Amino acid sequence: MVTHVGAESRGDERGALIAFVEAQRGGLRRSVIGLTDEQASARPSASELSVGGLLKHVAETELNWLRMAQQKPNDRARTQETWGESFRLVEGETVAGILDFWTEVARETDEFIRQVPSLDDTFPLPEAPWFPKDGAVSMRWLMLHLVEEIGRHAGHADIVRESLDGKTAFELVALEQGYSGQS
Repeated sequence: MVTHVGAESRGDERGALIAFVEAQRGGLRRSVIGLTDEQASARPSASELSVGGLLKHVAETELNWLRMAQQKPNDRARTQETWGESFRLVEGETVAGILDFWTEVARETDEFIRQVPSLDDTFPLPEAPWFPKDGAVSMRWLMLHLVEEIGRHAGHADIVRESLDGKTAFELVALEQGYSGQS
């Protein structure tokens, strides 16, 4: 099966980066197709991960990276005390609500990258052991990091989803595209 990243990726670096980020977003979004909020919150393995929690974590993480790149405050920033909440749906949160939130974050990220003067432009990072040591990264690095971050968690979601009901990533692509699997 071939996944197309979109016509905008042909010959345009920004378009290609946006398309690859979106392809990874799609993998994670598909992991919740057909699940109830309760199923999306289930943790079917020894891990604390759920597909709903992964969805929320990635949406909030993308927003955090966007705000750093924009050099704006993040009103959803996590503290050490609330970090664990980024990996689970808490009271009042739904998969639909997180998907809507992430759709807005994704739109804002894509718009920002299309408008930034150069992908070589940099932004400062806070000092932390998990950030690059030089203290700044480019917009290109940001987009490549989002591919990495979202892709890693989309893989986690594939495993969690398959543990829930046996549905694989390929089956979820078919469901999303309206194929029932019946002739």
